[in-house]
Amino acid sequence: MNIVAAEVIVTSPDRNFVTLKLTTDNGLTGWGDATLNGRELSVASYLTDHVVPLLIGRDAHRIEDTWQFLYRSAYWRRGPVTMTAIAAVDVALWDLKAKAAGLPLYQLLGGASRTGIMAYGHASGRDQEELFDSIRRHLDEGFRSIRVQTSVPGIDAVYGVIAPAAASEHYEPAQRAPLPAEEDWDSRAYLRHIPTVFEAVRNEFGPELPLLHDVHHRLTPIQAARLGKSLEPYDLFWLEDCTPAENQEALRLVRNHTVTPLAIGEVFNTVWDYQALIREQLIDYVRSAVTHTGGITAMRKLLDYAAQYQIKSGIHGPTDISPIGMAAALHLDLAIHNFGIQEYMPHGPLTNEVFRQTFTFQDGYLHPGDQPGLGVELDEEAAARFPYQPAYLPFNRLKDGTVHDW
Repeated sequence: MNIVAAEVIVTSPDRNFVTLKLTTDNGLTGWGDATLNGRELSVASYLTDHVVPLLIGRDAHRIEDTWQFLYRSAYWRRGPVTMTAIAAVDVALWDLKAKAAGLPLYQLLGGASRTGIMAYGHASGRDQEELFDSIRRHLDEGFRSIRVQTSVPGIDAVYGVIAPAAASEHYEPAQRAPLPAEEDWDSRAYLRHIPTVFEAVRNEFGPELPLLHDVHHRLTPIQAARLGKSLEPYDLFWLEDCTPAENQEALRLVRNHTVTPLAIGEVFNTVWDYQALIREQLIDYVRSAVTHTGGITAMRKLLDYAAQYQIKSGIHGPTDISPIGMAAALHLDLAIHNFGIQEYMPHGPLTNEVFRQTFTFQDGYLHPGDQPGLGVELDEEAAARFPYQPAYLPFNRLKDGTVHDW
């Protein structure tokens, strides 16, 4: 089964997506997600100009060999652009192999380890009333685990807070504009406010509802330790990206001061980013995306390594991952033993028109479906109706004008 054609498709239904299409000499088509939020065209170029010419004529069954070839032959290794491009190829090859076998992809990964995949939804509000309404709406939609994000007095815009008018629509922080939006930040105000929010949520919704929170890399290690400790009475499922973890040693300080579970890694793209974090058991959940971390081949190895230390998966899965990338995550979630939870934000109607999906969400659980392959097909005619539009994620400045982590 040799690859005879490879094409990169850029489309922007509800947001920008980059997709790799591989076609084999027996007429099968495999799809891979190559979307890197805010830097989409960099991956499209990497694939088109450098990777596609290397794929023609290769045996599509040789997934591990192709992965190693693309990783090692470029000499310049790692990085989000390279690893997203490799992931697109890898996922498309797994899609092809499963279609050739006539099986859903998870069956090639060892079969199902569970009947469903627990997902968490994204609730938010500008005040307590809006937040409670958002939590109730997500519970009504079937979610049984909730990420809680809220506005902070004194800060004009906070990541993850969706206006009520858009609460039931597609949410995308990357704004279609020629320049990124500037937002503000105040760590002291945030640290004072967030514990009061979780106290109110627990008082309203009780002790059983799993609650999560994303700091989005905005605190120093000692500030992150303080937040983790102050949230201990409210029994969080996890505290996500509490401090920039490129400095892996920083998590030692956080770990020494709080027992709040920690989730790290949505901006990571190889096992090397996690090496100390996993070996020293400084985190509890791995947050990387299949799309940004070298694909199914690399993520399976990363999660097998994490399993040795009882660290679980929490794969990145908002709408900056296309339905193809989401399906790849779900097949892996279903197969691995050390599954933790899956992030899930439903895509918008235009995206669902372009990407035809068979995965399902019911009663708080996702399932990839049993169609051969990934279970997602791209409608190229529909995709052509939505050309690329420049879009940037926002950035932060402190009150004195200093650029801060967003």
